[in-house]
Amino acid sequence: MLIVLFLCAKNVQTNWGEKVKIGIMQPYLFPYIGYFSLINYCDKFIFFDTPQYISHGWVNRNRIIKQDGSLNFFIVPIQKCHRETPIKDIKICNDMKWKEKIYGQLTVYKKKAPNYEVVREIIEKVFEQDYGDSLSRLSILSVMEVCRYLNIRRDFSVYSNMGLDIEEVHAPDEWALNITQACHGDIYVNPPGGMSFFDRGKYQEKGIELQFLRQHFKQYVQKIGHFEPALSIIDIMMFCSVEEIIDMLNDFEIL
Repeated sequence: MLIVLFLCAKNVQTNWGEKVKIGIMQPYLFPYIGYFSLINYCDKFIFFDTPQYISHGWVNRNRIIKQDGSLNFFIVPIQKCHRETPIKDIKICNDMKWKEKIYGQLTVYKKKAPNYEVVREIIEKVFEQDYGDSLSRLSILSVMEVCRYLNIRRDFSVYSNMGLDIEEVHAPDEWALNITQACHGDIYVNPPGGMSFFDRGKYQEKGIELQFLRQHFKQYVQKIGHFEPALSIIDIMMFCSVEEIIDMLNDFEIL
């Protein structure tokens, strides 16, 4: 996927003796701020696009707000597929006018959010790029364009394009372990939701440190009478400056 390399990639650069931190996540559509905190914290980030697509996940949808303050899902519809289809092979149903629907959902921010025009342009830029009918490419583009806006520059890769020769995987938590090892990483970083999923002993045996990044959801004014945390990064960008968002990205703890 050349678009990723063109947009924002650079070689991993760390100080002599500094440990290389690697993050691996499925490509999500305009994900929540914790996703970007993980990218910002790591030296290398890999879009893991070969797992089976799970419906009602975050690959093709996310949440913003409605006028009354309730939650609203924006969704990119997909074509029918077999249950075992990997994310990289999921096709967008472009017969449906999903872009127009999402633009309509965004109008809730037009009068209340100071950054509406700027963020709308970012979203339009993502939707206007050449992703064909590939959901994975679209979701990756959404992440990359936000990183560009926030001036987050990391070494990005797409797993299916890397041609890595990894050790055989015998358990689900070994994907991250074996990929990190093949990339010569010293630390693998994951969101805290998967803590019970990982066997720390496996990582210690391979000389890889296992870390979990827990995002702190700093409140910001959404003008809905209360605060809804962990929405799409779109919501934060609508209301907060780049400087404020960078402060949020650095507001986490490592477990």
